[in-house]
Amino acid sequence: MREEIKRITDEEVELSLLMNVPLGFAKGNLLLPLRRTNGDLVAAVAGEKGLFALLELARQMSLNPKPLWGDAAVITEAVNRYYGQLGSAEEVMGDIREEDLSSVATEFERPKDILELTEEAPIIRLLNALLRQALKERASDIHIEPFEKELEVRLRVDGVLRKILSPPKIIQDALISRVKIMANLDIAERRLPQDGRIRLLIGGKDIDVRVSLIPTIHGERVVLRILDRRGGVIGLESLGMDSQMRTGFEELLSRHNGIILVTGPTGSGKTTTLYAALNRIHTSEKNIITIEDPVEYELKGIGQIQINPRAGLTFASGLRSILRQDPDVIMVGEIRDLETAQIATQASLTGHLVLSTLHTNDAASAIARLLDIGVEPFLVASSLVGVLAQRLVRLNCPSCSEPFQLGASESAFISGHSGKANVVKGKGCPKCGGTGYIGRAGIFELLAIDSGTRRLITERADAKSILEAAVSRGMTTLREDGLRKVLHGETTPEEVLRVTQKENAGVQI
Repeated sequence: MREEIKRITDEEVELSLLMNVPLGFAKGNLLLPLRRTNGDLVAAVAGEKGLFALLELARQMSLNPKPLWGDAAVITEAVNRYYGQLGSAEEVMGDIREEDLSSVATEFERPKDILELTEEAPIIRLLNALLRQALKERASDIHIEPFEKELEVRLRVDGVLRKILSPPKIIQDALISRVKIMANLDIAERRLPQDGRIRLLIGGKDIDVRVSLIPTIHGERVVLRILDRRGGVIGLESLGMDSQMRTGFEELLSRHNGIILVTGPTGSGKTTTLYAALNRIHTSEKNIITIEDPVEYELKGIGQIQINPRAGLTFASGLRSILRQDPDVIMVGEIRDLETAQIATQASLTGHLVLSTLHTNDAASAIARLLDIGVEPFLVASSLVGVLAQRLVRLNCPSCSEPFQLGASESAFISGHSGKANVVKGKGCPKCGGTGYIGRAGIFELLAIDSGTRRLITERADAKSILEAAVSRGMTTLREDGLRKVLHGETTPEEVLRVTQKENAGVQI
């Protein structure tokens, strides 16, 4: 009787056993060694090919083969998952010696899965291990930073940088050259900034890596931004908005013309929100075109343009061309200058819905920013229909969250709230890497432009006056939305205080 396995769990897998079985062999034969028990080699297999591979492997290890039959998809997923846990960057560092530096590869064959490159030169394996570890820890960026006497590698996880490695300074040039080779950049150019992209497979996942290099006095500094192409675009309901605010935002998106702005600092999730908005309003009856820097995810059925300043394709010039394509909805990655702002304004006044971003601290400041760059107040008042400001806060780890003693600033933050509160904080565990947090969600404030706000805009009122007026009419501010998440046990007072502006505290709470 054949023994079958439906699901492979961590308790069943002896990771040290996988060190002796190449990934290519396991994937090619649909075989995953699980454990050694009483002289048996237990392995999950799919089909006769997997069985024959197990027989050979057990013979080489002087063990009796014990197959557990499983579905090919289940075994392939488990192979990618468990081999991805092998070989951290720190372990690879132990293999790097000065005499190995000349072995940096001059060609990278793509899209070969980098989990299979176990026999490559040490520098190659180090970079592969860094990429693999970054994906495993859900990092958004890898920073490779040269200093006078050392080299430092940090990962940004849930918006916070954390040091993971200090390789020897002597490997700096070889490691950075390897990055350049993978990104098809000029390895001889060390005086000018360079940007490129890498597309590769890590554990069966299709990954895009944006590469940025800048020269510093101690060598080139590298930032690798990781985009999981298979992750796709999330929906508005997954951003973290409460139902009332989401309804208000969807009402703005249902308009046929006007400008909707999403504001916040770099890394606050503005592009993700715009993509979710486009996904919500996209139908076969609408012509939607975007111009971005860069295009981070491909949206099915939507025309996307990436700016190229060297070729003369800027936000402003691209926006002019888009208007000749009979669009219904236009998304401009960012309004950076007066020319782009003016064209976007005119487009909104001639029957187009325009979505874009600004780098401002809150929703009211976006209006002041448009006026500062030179857009006439009457144009802002007549074209702008809404501003969504946002931040990202880290979420409590569900495995280790528990009630805790509030500090003075945290007690002040939730003071005045009446009703049931579930204020908890993660104490740190293996699942969250000891941080107490896993994942992020947005906190938001939505400023819908009404007649009162339009009057303030035409009078050139400052951002504080516009904010106070909006709050008096019931607008939920960033801090109030953050407080809601704190009281529901989703995040901590400390985290909300970290990402919101203190100078507006008197207005916001």
